[in-house]
This record gives sequence, C-alpha cells and structure tokens, in this order.
Amino acid sequence: MVAAAGLAFRLSRQATATLVAFAAGVMLASALLDILPEAFAGLEAGAGQALFATLLAGLLGFFALERLALWRHAHADCGGDESEPQAEVAAPLILIGDAFHNFVDGLLIAAAFLADPMLGVTTTLAVVAHEIPQELGDFVLLLNAGWNRRKAFLANAASSLTSVLGGVLGYFALDGAEQFLPYVLTIAAASFIYIAVADLLPLLHRQRSGFALQSALIGLGVMVVPLVGQWVH
Repeated sequence: MVAAAGLAFRLSRQATATLVAFAAGVMLASALLDILPEAFAGLEAGAGQALFATLLAGLLGFFALERLALWRHAHADCGGDESEPQAEVAAPLILIGDAFHNFVDGLLIAAAFLADPMLGVTTTLAVVAHEIPQELGDFVLLLNAGWNRRKAFLANAASSLTSVLGGVLGYFALDGAEQFLPYVLTIAAASFIYIAVADLLPLLHRQRSGFALQSALIGLGVMVVPLVGQWVH
C-alpha cells in the first residue's frame, strides 16, 4: 500500500485517471474469473446458494459501510476540485475510512493466499491497481484540507499499514479454518465488484477521454489477471 501511495504521488493526475479503467478491468476479472470460482470450488456440494447470499450481503454491507464513511474509496475524480469548506473536517474521516478499508484488504489478501498462492497474487494485483488512483485522490483531498505534502504522505502511509495488520490477523485466524475460506473469498469478490461498479465505472462516465481508450484499458486489465495467473504457475 505504501508503494502504491508513493507511485500515485509521482504520477500526473491525467495518468492516474487513465489507470481507473485498467483498475476496473483488473478488479472485475479478479472477482469473476478467479476469486468466485475458487470460492465455489472449495464449497460443499449443494451449498452454492449460501455463497450467493454471502455475495449479496457483502454488496449491501459495503454500501452501508460507505454510507457510514467507514469504506471510503472515492477518488475525487482523480484530482478534481474538492476545496469545499468541509474538506478540513473530512480529512480525519478520510484517514479512518482508508485505515478500515486497508485492514479489510489485508484480511482478504491473506484469505486468498491461504486458498491458493496464485489467487493471492492476482488479488494483490487487483488491490494495488485500485489503490494507486485512490491514494492520489486521498492525497489531493488532504492537501485541499490544508495539510502539507509531508504530513499528507505520512498520514496516508500510516493508514495504509493497517493492511499489514489485517493480513497477519487474517492469516492466523483463517489458517486451519478452511470451511470459512469460501465465504471470506466471496466477501473479497463482493468488495471488488462493488468498488468497480459503484465507484470506478461511474468515474469513467465523467471523464472526457474516449470510449475506445477506456474499453481498451478495461480489456487490458481483464487480460492481465489470467496472464499473471499463468506466469505464477
């Protein structure tokens, strides 16, 4: 997460906005082509309805968490104007929401690695792909709240480190509890689908870049996931 933040701060806003389409493709492909098939493969026969119910509950749950400012992943149009007076008040909520979000990401990455190392790699790729534009959006918001670059970077990096805590706790909590892995993986898929559909794709509709470029980048993101899987194998 810290590496993603550092890369985000070095990219231009236009370049980071372009990454949104790529990130959407990676997240949807990871969820639908890797994570959910792995979850169903590890499930007992006849229990598929329980996974679909978990997927639905996950989507609704992430909606509720976002409304409560605990699952913030908006990108501020990847550097759009967010200089409203409430920006200074919102800065702590941005960091709290990101810390919780990153903690859950770490937990889900741990579950993916426990299920299959290849799945862990592609899941990590999906997380990093959407973290880059997210980190830049957060950085812009903190600057507009009056923070200097050093303070904004250190605060963002500190909130990102909660992913390590989530990963460690997830590994020890889920190691030896294989019966819960399909459900945790389904929640991971729900988070990726929700972010892609509720956040990234709507951002693409608001960008001025052409449909052809966006489609090509989404397709590239989709192709990267199986390619990475083959490379890992």
